[in-house]
Amino acid sequence: MTQQKLLVVGNGMAGLRLIEELQRLDGTRFAVTVVGAETAPAYNRVLLSPLLAGEIGATDLQLRARDWYFDHGVTLLSGVSVTGLDAERGQARLSDNRRLGFDRCVLATGSQAVRLPLPGAELPGVMTFRTLADADAMNAFAATGGRAVVIGGGLLGIEAAYGLARAGAKVSLVHVMDRLMERQLDAEAAALLADALRAKGIDVLLGAHTHCIAGDGNVERLELKDGRVVRCGLVVMAVGVRPETTLARASGIATQRGILVDDRLATSQPCIHAIGECAEHRGAVYGLVEPAYEQARVLARALIGDETASYGGSVLATNLKVSGVPVFSAGDFEGLDAEAIVMRDFSAGSYRKLVVCDGRLTGVVLVGDTAEALWYLELIRSGDRIDTMRGVLAFGRAYAEAA
Repeated sequence: MTQQKLLVVGNGMAGLRLIEELQRLDGTRFAVTVVGAETAPAYNRVLLSPLLAGEIGATDLQLRARDWYFDHGVTLLSGVSVTGLDAERGQARLSDNRRLGFDRCVLATGSQAVRLPLPGAELPGVMTFRTLADADAMNAFAATGGRAVVIGGGLLGIEAAYGLARAGAKVSLVHVMDRLMERQLDAEAAALLADALRAKGIDVLLGAHTHCIAGDGNVERLELKDGRVVRCGLVVMAVGVRPETTLARASGIATQRGILVDDRLATSQPCIHAIGECAEHRGAVYGLVEPAYEQARVLARALIGDETASYGGSVLATNLKVSGVPVFSAGDFEGLDAEAIVMRDFSAGSYRKLVVCDGRLTGVVLVGDTAEALWYLELIRSGDRIDTMRGVLAFGRAYAEAA
């Protein structure tokens, strides 16, 4: 059988996982070419913070060596980007003016870091935290022992602040909301996390609206709208990411927040698919790794002709460890119209909240002790009733199964 030409645009974690899944299912069906804008082969972006903190080395981030691509018949083009797609002709234009033909194409273009349109945002010393190059620049600054400000108290901002502090910088974390990680944690869990960060020497400023970044030729201070001034030589904007849809839009592919895909991860152009952070499925855009991997598994099956392959969406889960304090959340952890089961151990800095609705576990927040996290996540995803174990559910799996 003649091999089909498969072009994967984006050599990140989603794109690589798709290639791995295709190799596992049918390594001979496609002649695969993967194009990545970064010069390094795919690496684990989740580990950028531990890299910055000096807890691991650069080689620990690498997912596959260049030789792996060659050994598996995959053509890897790195340090180059796709600038145009013609679905009707099955042709891609590259930034170096080369042209590539394809039968099927997968967009795994990921996200781009959001830069706030603040006065002074273009000063040298203002950056985002997204790539290996960003981590290297932040590490070089931290080595001077200077003062840095991280704007954004979400997952990425906390990781950036923690990494900078571990690398030797004096760090202030500035967040516009009244609690950290408001999308993943309830108020009590967020307060415990803020305490853990402060114990690590990070100055946490909540309800802090940034007015501008100022300095004479370089960053010197960040000014808040309430008049407070934070002296610094580095400002890291970690206020979120947006799906990278530029190529898709320019190619006439339907987009909203992300690249619109159906349950088989196909775009409005049937021969072009999208997965990962760039894809929007049923109104949801996922900025986490696990949904991207789930999509890669489904798409690999769809590409080899499995008619049952269908993606129904993902239950989000967040797992973080800051200053030795594990934090986990999944599902509807706020549970505004549901019952909450709460356990607290202030002496151990432990907090456990389980949200139950209609006899099923629908959300969970764990701080301090996350040993049962995956079991709770399984219960949420399965939708199994928990009536018989309701009284001991908060004590963990062993008690619940005994009940």
